[in-house]
Amino acid sequence: MKKYMLAFATIFISAMSFAQIEGKWKTIDDETGKAKSYVEIFKKSDGKYYGKVVQLLIKPTDPNCTGCKDDRKGKPILGMEVIRGLSKDGNEFTAGTITDPKNGKTYKCTITKDGDKLNVRGYMGISLIGRTQTWYKVD
Repeated sequence: MKKYMLAFATIFISAMSFAQIEGKWKTIDDETGKAKSYVEIFKKSDGKYYGKVVQLLIKPTDPNCTGCKDDRKGKPILGMEVIRGLSKDGNEFTAGTITDPKNGKTYKCTITKDGDKLNVRGYMGISLIGRTQTWYKVD
């Protein structure tokens, strides 16, 4: 009986960690391929997931989001909430947005987890038109 309990507990913990996106993630610059920043993803009391820039690894040309059109306009990139309102839907996190502080544009966002990596997809309109970045877990 103990073997079955241990096996069940192991499977349960594995399943829970598979779907977990909370924590600190390293982003990679699309143009240079170098580590760009650390984004911390967390769950708010509304049950949705958010992510903010907690460390810049590359000094941006403009440290503020001058291209942002919302409440983030002109605010520092460091500390900025770049992911907003993601909801868990099975193994995906969807129905939220992601903002590129480099140009200030906001896109629809979907995130899936693959081991110690996140596949972060930003897109406009339909998911076919957009781009996916891989973010890496930071210990």
